[in-house]
Amino acid sequence: MTQEFTALAELMHDEVITHSLTRDITLVSGKKLVLLTLDNGLDHRKPSTLGPNTLLELKSTLTALSERAAAGEIDAVAITGKPYFLVAGADLSAVQRLNDPQAATAMATLGHQTYDLLADLGVPTFALINGLSLGGGLEIALACTYRTVSRSAGALGLPESFLGLIPGWAGIYRLPRLIGPEAAMKVIINNPWSNNRTLSGAEAFELGIADALYDSADFLERSLEFADEVLTGRREVTRPNAVDPADEAVAQRFVDAADQAQAFIDAKLGGAAPAPYKALEVFRQGIGRTQKESAQLEIAALTELMGTNEFRNTIYAFLDLVQKRGKRPVGAPSSKLARPVTKVGVVGAGLMASQLALLFVRRLSVPVVITDLDQSRVDKGLAYIHGELDKLQAKGRMSQDKVNRAKALVSGSISKEAFSDADFVIEAVFEELTVKQQVFAEVEAVVSSECILATNTSSLSVTEMGRNLKHPERLVGFHFFNPVAVMPLLEIASTQWTDESTVATAFALGKALRKTCIRSADAAAFIVNRVLLRLMSEVQAAFDEGTDAKTADNALAPMGLPMTPFTLLAMVGLPVAQHVTESLHAAFGERFKVSANVQHLIDAKVTKVWIKDEQGQQQLNPEAVAVIEQGDQPSSAEQILLRVQDALAEEIGLMLAEGVVAEPQDVDLAMITGAGWPMHLGGITPYLDQVGASERVNGRKFHG
Repeated sequence: MTQEFTALAELMHDEVITHSLTRDITLVSGKKLVLLTLDNGLDHRKPSTLGPNTLLELKSTLTALSERAAAGEIDAVAITGKPYFLVAGADLSAVQRLNDPQAATAMATLGHQTYDLLADLGVPTFALINGLSLGGGLEIALACTYRTVSRSAGALGLPESFLGLIPGWAGIYRLPRLIGPEAAMKVIINNPWSNNRTLSGAEAFELGIADALYDSADFLERSLEFADEVLTGRREVTRPNAVDPADEAVAQRFVDAADQAQAFIDAKLGGAAPAPYKALEVFRQGIGRTQKESAQLEIAALTELMGTNEFRNTIYAFLDLVQKRGKRPVGAPSSKLARPVTKVGVVGAGLMASQLALLFVRRLSVPVVITDLDQSRVDKGLAYIHGELDKLQAKGRMSQDKVNRAKALVSGSISKEAFSDADFVIEAVFEELTVKQQVFAEVEAVVSSECILATNTSSLSVTEMGRNLKHPERLVGFHFFNPVAVMPLLEIASTQWTDESTVATAFALGKALRKTCIRSADAAAFIVNRVLLRLMSEVQAAFDEGTDAKTADNALAPMGLPMTPFTLLAMVGLPVAQHVTESLHAAFGERFKVSANVQHLIDAKVTKVWIKDEQGQQQLNPEAVAVIEQGDQPSSAEQILLRVQDALAEEIGLMLAEGVVAEPQDVDLAMITGAGWPMHLGGITPYLDQVGASERVNGRKFHG
């Protein structure tokens, strides 16, 4: 072992090693195959990962196999993983420790040396992709000569650019040559930056990543048969999507695919995060180079990226927050206090209520009943739910049997008596306090004494909703984000009366619904909407004061937010945003400015500030121009950005002082999972620390 790798191994002395376990198999033809299984010895909740000690063991194992191949002792090597996993990629807890360039270079180099052995072992190599295969895990498969994939394998992809890196163990080189540059750019750039989308086993096969697709029940047996057929010449593997950029026309396809990917990422980020741009740079530079030459580009890129704030921010956001804190929510009572939920009631049959009912029936598989004022609304809600279930079946995400059972579990009624045997009832009716108070009074009159009552309010006081209830201790805020099926966050808000059994049940239910749950005190707009509305309020105020719309709307571009403030305003809906702002203004005063111009737009029934012209370019909506009244004190983009940063630092400081959440990390996690706050910024509070806003406003950083 070289000195650089020895130091790397010592740095990760506590690494959970994914071992390389081998056994010899004699195939039906008599050919000798070594099956190498990657297994960290832990259960399926702990995926196998690749740290330096893991790679060193794999490298040693492959070296020994190479010697056996050279001696003619074996005919092939197949690599697979423990149940449900091939490999989940590099061990991020290890990678984040590589603070100096020398260590980062050593880690990148070690990966290449190990994978190069697999690619040139002296005998054919087979990757048997039995489960999740991400990043370095998929790159292991790409280094093999042939690949099979299980139909049940989920989450295949190269998400590195989303995590602040690039697919730097030759994935960026091998994948486009295997499946074509256009498809490869979607896997390397588009998918990671589209809610971190991954591929199913079937999709990977369709793209040409795998040479064969088998059912999980006999996946290993069929894959070994495939290997035997290839080794004996009984099966010829063809790859119609494979290309060689040495061909001038193919090289141009590479250039065009990179240009299209850059346009996509420009629209998403506007240059705010370096990793996807570095990936595109290496991709372009590697077009006319060998794999060995590309490896040097990849190692240099990984070394550079591992030293950036954006990478450290992303690891904090992804590993410390989403992966760890998100799965162990702070303030959640013991799950032993949770009550069983065997039937759910939903008050309302509109879009939000129907989305909630759909989620409950899909995830809990218990009876769900929706109610509304008349049968036509109930029927419309049920039709929506049935339609969405049919769409899931058509996409292959639910079997017909599961769809039929789910439909049978959902019912509707115009009487709240249907809730009499429910264990959990949530309201999703009009955002008006008196309406919700009346709803809960009616529900409390018919449900059992153990039934929990929940509100999906986004801005109203849960305390006031429960003030006149006989049992306010069973009322809890249970706030989802739209669209319900997609957005991970669930804000759980307790009042001064809410008992711990109710809160425990809410958290247990949230976990069963596969949501990221965060506990909040009952304060206006809870966490995410309070932060977002403060941000939007400042931008709207700058616009009202006289800043032109383009400058105001694009002032926050350096943050790389998912959408501009005016775009978000249109998506939420002007009346909804104005209503929430008015609630926050009533609660907190002039920090939340109610925009006169937004009200003018609402009164004129104008829904968008921007529209697209005939060339597809954004322009101000003439209908908006006709009713907007602006002042004569414009701000520059830089002034607005600074103003928003300081306003956010102030608001989050106040939220922490008020005890709305336990720690800054909860605000960070809420913004990431509820508002799509960019991972490369780390979280909203580290960002405010890094730009100096927290010290300017509060006199100290949020994080030491």
